[in-house]
Parts: sequence; C-alpha cells; structure tokens
Amino acid sequence: MNQFYELTGTSKSGFHQRMKRYKDKQEYLRQLEWIVPQIRKDHPGMSLRDLYHIIQPEKLGRDQFEAHFQALGYGVARKRRKIRTTDSTGVKRFENLMMDVKLTAVNQVWVSDITYYRIDERFYYLTFIMDLYSRRIVGYSVSRTLRMVDTSLKALERAIQLRKGEKLNGLIFHSDGGGQYYSDVFLKRTKEVGIKNSMGKTAIENPYAERLNGIIKNNYLRHYNPQTYQQLTRMTAKAIKMYNEQKPHQALKKLSPVQFELLIHNTNSLNKKKKRTKKRKSDNGKPYFFNQLKTVNAI
Repeated sequence: MNQFYELTGTSKSGFHQRMKRYKDKQEYLRQLEWIVPQIRKDHPGMSLRDLYHIIQPEKLGRDQFEAHFQALGYGVARKRRKIRTTDSTGVKRFENLMMDVKLTAVNQVWVSDITYYRIDERFYYLTFIMDLYSRRIVGYSVSRTLRMVDTSLKALERAIQLRKGEKLNGLIFHSDGGGQYYSDVFLKRTKEVGIKNSMGKTAIENPYAERLNGIIKNNYLRHYNPQTYQQLTRMTAKAIKMYNEQKPHQALKKLSPVQFELLIHNTNSLNKKKKRTKKRKSDNGKPYFFNQLKTVNAI
C-alpha cells in the first residue's frame, strides 16, 4: 500500500479520509433511494429537479442527484427500473428473518419503516417502530433530514427506553433495505442490545410497517392538518397515543395495543402466581396455606 500512496501522491490518512467521504455519500444515496420511490408514487409526473428542490438533500449537488436517479430510471420520460438492492460499495444486506416466524410474545419482532410528510413545499420524515405481536408503536421520530441519527437511531433509542428492563436479546428488527438501517452506528447499537437485524429486499416484504405508515398519515395526520414542523412533531405524538391507547384492532380481538399488552401482562402474572402456589404444596398434596392453618390450630 505504501507504493500505492507514493504512486498516487497521497498520504495514508488522506486516502482513508477520501474513502470515508465516498462511503458516506454512497450510504446517503442508498437512503434517498428508499424515499424517492414513495414521493414519485404520489407525484408520478414530478421532475428530478423538483424532487431535488423539495427533498433538499444534504451535501449532494443537484447535478449529482439528477444523474444518479436518472441512471436508476427516475427520469419522467423514461420507464422506471427496479431499484438495485446490492452494489460493490459496501452496502450491507441481512437475511429476511421474518420467514416462518410464529409470533408468541412481545419483543419478539419489531418492524420499522421511514416515510415522508409534506407541508407546503417542504418534506419531513417519519420513522416508526412497531411491535408486531401487540401492534404497539414502541419507537418513532419526526425529522427534518434523512440522516440515520435523526431517523432510525432516534426511533430505536425511544423503543429501547420504552422497553427498559424487558428482555430484548434475540429480538428481530425487520426493515426495508434503507441505508438508515445498515449504518455502522445503527448496527453497533443493535448489537449492544442483542437485536438481530433482518431486511426485506422490497417494501412488499415489510407490509405491516408500510400499512402503519398509511394509518398514521391518512387516518390521523391528514385530519390534524399540521402546518409547521413543530405542529407535525406534536401531532405525530398525539396520533401515536391515540393509535396505541384507543384504536381497536381486529387482530387483537378489538383491543388497543396498550390494552392488549396489559391483558398479556395480567395473564402472565396470574399464571406465575398459580405456578408458585402449586410449587408450595406439601408432600401430601395439600396446599401450603392448609398446612399453615393446621400448624396454627395445633398451637
């Protein structure tokens, strides 16, 4: 490598700095590749120049943005090609662990996705994490940017805090292939907690998270009609509270997610109490309290 540095006229540190900048830019482009299709679906005739204007991507010039998405087939006059899901720039992929999973408890599978919300000419981003067993939204973020620290990581930290004290080791975290979910910082955090990362290749392989996006946006936020980022932040929190605490779910026997989790908790507590009582039976098969009563009478 020293010979390479001499031939290219660069230092080792300078080379690694350039490689890091390149990797960061490629990772950011992967993040954009998962939000642009959502916008284009709602605005099929919008030009790449207009897309650039409303997304306002950080540290990415307009020409580079247009060239990248033109190559992917997002030019208005051209038929859109399927988004590539792998490349040679270090993009990480994870096995889809959702296949053949049988849900039996909370904190077994969390699903997550990032969507956008438009206010006038500005786009903001919503990230949700839902416990698939109870349908409860356990983590979320509202952000001005698509950066991992503002989206997936912030939502994950909220989820971890909500479930503080509960067993998360072995939990499956399933998402689409957006760059926010395979960033080194994000993966370091999931590893610390013992979370297993899972990915679908397309949105079709993350249907519950996709549906949740539509529910929060169309059933709540559209009616609340936020006009500023601050209002969007407050109203998203309100929507999540209404969804978690009051919205009945067919899959939960018409209970809300919070009601369903409370029922699970009470049922588990009752079962544990029964097991403890059973263990305290005496050798003659009579319950512990009966033997205690017999002892008192003898005195």
